[in-house]
Amino acid sequence: MLHLKYSVQRPQALQFICIAIVFLCIVSPAQAFYSVSDKGTWPDTWPKELEPLRDQAETLQGPTLPYLHYHITFEDRAKFEAAWPHLLKLKSKGAPVILLRSPYTWLGNIKAGVLVHTPPKNQALKSKRSETAKNDYLHDTYIELIVDGDIVDLNRIPFPADTRIIDKRFEKIKKKAVKATQPKATKENSAPAASK
Repeated sequence: MLHLKYSVQRPQALQFICIAIVFLCIVSPAQAFYSVSDKGTWPDTWPKELEPLRDQAETLQGPTLPYLHYHITFEDRAKFEAAWPHLLKLKSKGAPVILLRSPYTWLGNIKAGVLVHTPPKNQALKSKRSETAKNDYLHDTYIELIVDGDIVDLNRIPFPADTRIIDKRFEKIKKKAVKATQPKATKENSAPAASK
């Protein structure tokens, strides 16, 4: 009887181990898409006024091509406002500034900051701009701004007149509102109308 109990539990244990191995194989490559440095490793060609920000920055490289993403957090409005004009100099001509809602949770819980996205090092990617392309800026250096209304206050910073602003601060809220207003599917309203 004891032997029967053991043989029944053994396949369940093997099944659990197999599921755990498959899960680890799927999840572990996802963690390797980005390499991370805990300081700003941007080139020396960037404005010298940004040099003191290296220690409060992170550098991510990835996901598939070696795109570089520099994330600079700010805890002081005056420091952000002093750095802002120099950060704008990094943006490619015609590239947008994208506004993101605080807190930004992709890289942790960030209240206010800037993400500078650049094409791969030593690789000139030609931007194929078109007026209708949704993400025509992805091969340029562009800026994402994490807006909290206190440290990063849009009423206190200038934007160049020719800069396109993409406001993504309320996208999740809009998507939830659209889902809430859509009628729930029932047999009456999901079945096609019968032809007479």
